[in-house]
Amino acid sequence: MMSLESVPPKYAQLVQTLQRRIEAGEYLPGTLLPSENQLIQEFSVSRPTVVAALRVLREQGWIESQQGKGRFVRGRPAMAAVEQKRPGQAYLTKPESESTGEVIEVGAVAVPNRLAVLLDVQPKSKVFVRRRLIGREGEPTEVVSLWLPLELSEGTDLTSGEPLRQGFREHLQARKGVRFDHIVEQITARMPSADEAKQLGMPKNVPILAVFGAVRDASGRPLAVVEILLPADRHELEDAYPIT
Repeated sequence: MMSLESVPPKYAQLVQTLQRRIEAGEYLPGTLLPSENQLIQEFSVSRPTVVAALRVLREQGWIESQQGKGRFVRGRPAMAAVEQKRPGQAYLTKPESESTGEVIEVGAVAVPNRLAVLLDVQPKSKVFVRRRLIGREGEPTEVVSLWLPLELSEGTDLTSGEPLRQGFREHLQARKGVRFDHIVEQITARMPSADEAKQLGMPKNVPILAVFGAVRDASGRPLAVVEILLPADRHELEDAYPIT
């Protein structure tokens, strides 16, 4: 029997159910999706749960909204996913103030080995980290950390406990004059630490997905790393690309 702690948030369960219906042809492309009230009644969930689920489906390209008409089914995203931002890029460009979360750590810390390699610094040297716990519908969904050399954090608002009203990229370009050129993204799976499991409200026997987006300038010099920790039972990473 599944532990109650490992059950995905209600909005995530609703997203999965609606995706299965679209894939099964129950909701055909071009047809009108049931209204918010209809979904609330059918699934016995709150309006914020439905709104959150529909937002995810829209962002992923499964549905589209038409003003004054409602939400229409697009179908399973294929190449549309190519146009979507990867996880690392999304957190670099989106202002923190546009997402629900709290700053849980900020300051200089000894760099972990993997981050030392990605930032090209000496192991156990001091680097800056800004870590936020992100939530939806009142439940924690991911931990996002920005790692960068200490000198790049000086004279910025990254040390503040308040959410940034700019994306990391825009803020660092304005304050430090750095220019982001590309991201090298890595995804690994591991078991969470006790602190991570507690922060994300997940049992210790569920793996965690760790996404590392190493940001580099045009010369290839590392500038920063965005680290995203995702409970594996609540998230699915998908990509699409052309065959050449």
